[in-house]
Amino acid sequence: MATQELLSVTGKPGRVELAPEIFEAPVKKHLFHAEVRRQLAKRQRGTHSTKNRAAVSGGGSKPWRQKGTGRARQGSTRAPQWAGGGAVFGPVPRSHAHELPKKVRRAALRSALSLRCKEGALLAVDTLALDEPKTRKILERLAQLGLDGSASVLIVVAGPDPAVERAARNLRWVSVLRAEGLNTYDVLRHRRLLLTRDALEAIHARLGDGSLAEGQS
Repeated sequence: MATQELLSVTGKPGRVELAPEIFEAPVKKHLFHAEVRRQLAKRQRGTHSTKNRAAVSGGGSKPWRQKGTGRARQGSTRAPQWAGGGAVFGPVPRSHAHELPKKVRRAALRSALSLRCKEGALLAVDTLALDEPKTRKILERLAQLGLDGSASVLIVVAGPDPAVERAARNLRWVSVLRAEGLNTYDVLRHRRLLLTRDALEAIHARLGDGSLAEGQS
């Protein structure tokens, strides 16, 4: 079972054990592709729309008589070949969302977490509690943990933390997620992953057997 140093900004650091089924899972890149594609497709608004010949205005009468003019036969000026005519097989409002089995989605998230752990890009901290929701405060806290903005950081907290969420929202290289919303796309698009101890417990409960062992370094 892998262990991770538990950093501390208030006292003596320790170590926590990471569930191997979550943080030592096989890294399967084809699962990344499937899950990220699903997430991005679900975010598309799907409001694109065009008018067909039934929806455009005008064209109520035949532009010229059927025979005898020397021109091609036409029934309406709103036909697709006319300027201002209706579109043929144009896009219509629809949902782009598609489903993946829950097992596949969970496997993709485990694989992404394992990748960051394997890269040494995963950090665990006992707490990130701020006394006030100021950007300066979160910058100081991240600097203490060796995160200086040279790489993007995803902070994962266990639940609602208004101080941390508000303090980090002005930093383009920092994102904050609650453990229940942790997902493959956000893990992969950030180079570093910072988890609080409570968030680790929530992740273990969500993706593993729920246990989290702790020891002293």
